[in-house]
Amino acid sequence: MSYHILICDDEKDIVNALKIYFSQEDYILHDAYNGREVLEILRKQKIDLLLLDIMMPEMDGIQAMTELRKKYNLPVILLTAKSEDTDKILGLNLGADDYITKPFNPMEVLARVRSQLRRYTQLGSAVQPTDTQFACGNILLDDAEKIVTVDGVEVSLTPTEYAILFFLIRSQNKVFSPKEIYSAIRGELPYGAEGTIAVHIRHLREKIEINPADPRFLKAVWGQGYKLESSERT
Repeated sequence: MSYHILICDDEKDIVNALKIYFSQEDYILHDAYNGREVLEILRKQKIDLLLLDIMMPEMDGIQAMTELRKKYNLPVILLTAKSEDTDKILGLNLGADDYITKPFNPMEVLARVRSQLRRYTQLGSAVQPTDTQFACGNILLDDAEKIVTVDGVEVSLTPTEYAILFFLIRSQNKVFSPKEIYSAIRGELPYGAEGTIAVHIRHLREKIEINPADPRFLKAVWGQGYKLESSERT
């Protein structure tokens, strides 16, 4: 299967360099140079993963994230400068799945893309077909359909949010550190795990909890990490 990868950066040299490295893989590559072009391509073409720069003319990456998450759940990796920490966190809050800080090693970018695509397309592939539904209270995850419902109403999760919930719902009541969660869902060393996972956990709570400030299921254990607590423990 050939994946469609969209690379968006207003610096054409960066786009061209990444396309050279990505051409070693069986990817179909698309390019864009601002957020408006991204949205236009997404309307016309199914994209499997987006690499998105934050600082761009016309429509920046944050604006583009806000718009695309209204319709699309594809994995998004932000390309950020070190001075853009605030925008980086905002991007994660808006549904970005990962970020890479410039200047970066193209091979690292390629590795992150492989990891995101693997997780997005194969998450849960080891689960037997007869055992693809997991419940925690009023939360139901159907991994065969990649659907999550709360009180029977489907909620839209990003690939990273889905991966975290899928990981925790299979080991209910067990506490995992941010590094353990990060390693489990990404399959790589947990650099920046604490901050990244905390942002995704907060965003996930907003979608599956009645009161995100006082979560019933997705709980933090002080100094240890997070757990999905089943109703039997409430």
